[in-house]
Amino acid sequence: MKGDFNTVFNIEWMNHNTFSTRHIGPQSEDIKAMLDKMGLDSIDQLINETIPEHIRLEKDLDIKDGVSEFQYLKQARELASKNKVFKTYIGLGYYNTFVPPVIMRNVFENPGWYTAYTPYQAEISQGRLEALLNYQTMVADLTGLPLANASLLDEGTAAAEAMLLFFNARPRALVKAGANVFLASEDLFPQTLEVLKTRAGSQNIELRIVADDELIPDENVFGCMVQYPNQKGQVNDYAELAARFKEKNIPIAAGTDLLSLTLLTPPGEWGADVVFGSSQRLGVPMGYGGPHAAFFATTENYKRQIPGRIIGISKDTNGNQALRMALQTREQHIKREKATSNICTAQALLAMMAGFYGVYHGKEGLTEIAADIHHKTARLADAVNQIGYKNLNSAFFDTLYIELPATVDTDNLRAEAEKHNINFRYIDAYHIGISLNETTEVDDLNEILQVLAEVSGNEVHKLSTDKKCFIPENLKRTSDFMSHPVFQNYRSETQMMRYLKKLENKDLALNRSMIPLGSCTMKLNAASEMMPVSWPEFTNIHPFVPADQAQGYLEMIKEMEQILCTITGFDGLSFMPNSGAAGEYAGLLVIKAYQDSLGQNQRNVCLIPASAHGTNPASAVMAGFEVAVVKTDAYGNVDVDDLKEKAEKFKDTLGAFMITYPSTHGVFEQNIRDIIEIIHQNGGQVYMDGANMNAQVGYTNPGFIGADVCHLNLHKTFGIPHGGGGPGVGPIGVAKHLKPFLPSHIFSPVETEEGISAVSSAPFGSALVLMISYGYLKMLGKAGLKESTAMAILNANYLKEELKDYYPILYTGKNGRVAHEMILDCNAFSRSAGVEVIDIAKRLMDFGFHAPTVAFPVHGTLMVEPTESEPLEALDRFVEAMKTIREEIREIEEGKAEQKNNVVSNAPHTAEMIITSDYQLPYSREKAAFPLEWIRESKYFTPVAKIDDAFGDRNLCTCLPIEAYDNPVMEFNQMD
Repeated sequence: MKGDFNTVFNIEWMNHNTFSTRHIGPQSEDIKAMLDKMGLDSIDQLINETIPEHIRLEKDLDIKDGVSEFQYLKQARELASKNKVFKTYIGLGYYNTFVPPVIMRNVFENPGWYTAYTPYQAEISQGRLEALLNYQTMVADLTGLPLANASLLDEGTAAAEAMLLFFNARPRALVKAGANVFLASEDLFPQTLEVLKTRAGSQNIELRIVADDELIPDENVFGCMVQYPNQKGQVNDYAELAARFKEKNIPIAAGTDLLSLTLLTPPGEWGADVVFGSSQRLGVPMGYGGPHAAFFATTENYKRQIPGRIIGISKDTNGNQALRMALQTREQHIKREKATSNICTAQALLAMMAGFYGVYHGKEGLTEIAADIHHKTARLADAVNQIGYKNLNSAFFDTLYIELPATVDTDNLRAEAEKHNINFRYIDAYHIGISLNETTEVDDLNEILQVLAEVSGNEVHKLSTDKKCFIPENLKRTSDFMSHPVFQNYRSETQMMRYLKKLENKDLALNRSMIPLGSCTMKLNAASEMMPVSWPEFTNIHPFVPADQAQGYLEMIKEMEQILCTITGFDGLSFMPNSGAAGEYAGLLVIKAYQDSLGQNQRNVCLIPASAHGTNPASAVMAGFEVAVVKTDAYGNVDVDDLKEKAEKFKDTLGAFMITYPSTHGVFEQNIRDIIEIIHQNGGQVYMDGANMNAQVGYTNPGFIGADVCHLNLHKTFGIPHGGGGPGVGPIGVAKHLKPFLPSHIFSPVETEEGISAVSSAPFGSALVLMISYGYLKMLGKAGLKESTAMAILNANYLKEELKDYYPILYTGKNGRVAHEMILDCNAFSRSAGVEVIDIAKRLMDFGFHAPTVAFPVHGTLMVEPTESEPLEALDRFVEAMKTIREEIREIEEGKAEQKNNVVSNAPHTAEMIITSDYQLPYSREKAAFPLEWIRESKYFTPVAKIDDAFGDRNLCTCLPIEAYDNPVMEFNQMD
């Protein structure tokens, strides 16, 4: 901090070049002015009035001081050097790929893309919505199915969602008959089978893993799943199998590879009802396991049950085409414990990258890449057969299943391969797998053959130059795909660069404006934190390589676990969950495993406050709990009397209690320890939702308060960017007695004791982006982390003080303070002026602001969270905008402006609405577009006017119409 910092804040001096001074917005003179505005003498006084004394830590965190950005990047380089980047042919859904530099530089490394939020406010999200619509269209075209979503977390969890979709969509007769058997081919990817086991185990689903010839429908079976091509690389004809299941009205799901579908008959054409997989190899780095966008496509039959987000085409109030998230109320927020999925995070940034890869290459480019991979695989197959090995696949795309000669020992082969920096997949003592990829060159094939020949004692013959095809005629693709102009118009880098910039300019991201979203913590994602995630030593590591090849990763993960355990007060941590909701699910499974280990299998009730985030009850049900809702009082706190009554009522079956702290209402509840004690006294475990950890770090923590489990949203509190709706990362911390039950993984380099089975495809989830939070932790250090919490609380309370006379603050703590966020009550404006809360959100766009969180957790409200990264100037501009909107509402209340035809209700105003010669709005153009003078400095116009959400939900159009964007003729499928 600049100036005499110690006069206002009792944390050690920070010089001008510390990371803390770059990360935190308010300067020392600003802090003093903000404190004066609130009638406070110091930050300590504010903290004392905000965080209950009895839960505050007695001493500072026992972690190291922060390092400078220069020092951190030097340390990160040292970590990177400890990773060994081999030529890896393991496959199993992870492949080396070439990320086109135009996409790497202009999307992956561009804050205009990676700092954007989930597109709930569609008018300021048209660029990323178009990018996601491209992705959906590509997936639908390649899979041969009409409907695709905007991505899921990874391939394993996408498979689990397919199984759950079939289970929840069972015909009434099957439900009545208790049909609960799901058939899964033993040739699915091994990690996918593990995730299926986990999901089936908590849902009363009997998972039968059998050979393909044992996939037989009967009266107890509700669904089936195969892999195409399978884990050994074999491409099987499943048309007859699909027909048999269709006769019994039993759906079938297929895991597949998008690139292979440029050459293979798409599963949608041979009868699959759901097609899923990973889009990683379409221009997204492996990153030791993620983040990668899983794809999920299905038939029209499941359009209401499809999990995750769907981008749809609608229209705005002027009749122009506009994109939005279809059905965006999100099932888990509305249905809560009756939801069929808890998904709240997609992998938007990675889906957009894969979609742009498709746009850049088009049908012809993708087909050429796939054909090149296949022909090289065919040449390798011929060659290995000539040196004593045997390729066992009769039909394949990119993977060979090779039987070793009797003279070859797997250990010797591995040792020789690793001398050449090569990784094969070692299936068992007699078989290996070799999967080729886009980056494989002829020299690589020769090196592979050299290794195999060296071990077998044979001489290598010259590689054939023949372009053989090992795809049977009946499985060759004949249908067209990716015919929309968007996949044909951007072949040169100039065209692609301009297209990416055009889309970026349509949106508001954190690089352009404050994003004051409550519960979402849209703080700075510092460039120094982001830089290492582009380094090849981190991007080009397969998640299943031997541990000695990932020592940089493992060292970082171990140190990060220690730091986060200190911050949370817990004893163990798992990084496997790759979203906050996945963390909830995993944490609850850990609790259940612990209860079961004590012989307390009957403990299946989870108590959840009425104010909880919708994923809480959805996750609880998915983990096998029954939900009982606990009331909240008039101040937004948990109703302790009701909690006590329900805890005692369910004392023999109480398994868990979920609570967000500070509360979802933005308040530190005074009696949190009493609440936890009530649960423990009645045999339950306490799950603390870590969504609001940004108000805890350095001052208190879940372990100190008494909780047993907590997930951390690394994409909120710890600096990972939201990427337009993902990646999210949700590791879970646990108390000592739960540590043995943390998730295990068949490919994990870290031993576990009696952990639950896998909850995601990779051992460390989205490992690549862990480097971002690692940088955040290392550079802020002990003092900076605590300072960040204090500044988040200061900024929030400053906004509260400035806005309280204009908008009622719905909830405050004992001393009238809020935590790091607050709820503004806008319900009265509906009655007094006909202005809804959504109108205020849209009007803020005219001021260049992203709207706060709308109508959550209370109807008719805005939840505001400024974070510690916003400077006073940004806070003051937001305050001025909100005050101006309140005065505009007052004009309606006083009859000076028309109801339903005023500057608030008509917002946002596009440039076209303002510039038109036929301007007929009952207020000036200047009032509409430039209500405050400073807006002229950098005016943002939304590309579309207010979008008709109801029209979009009634008329679901989730893929690009064949007509070009500029003047589309839309065809819609009328919703039931």
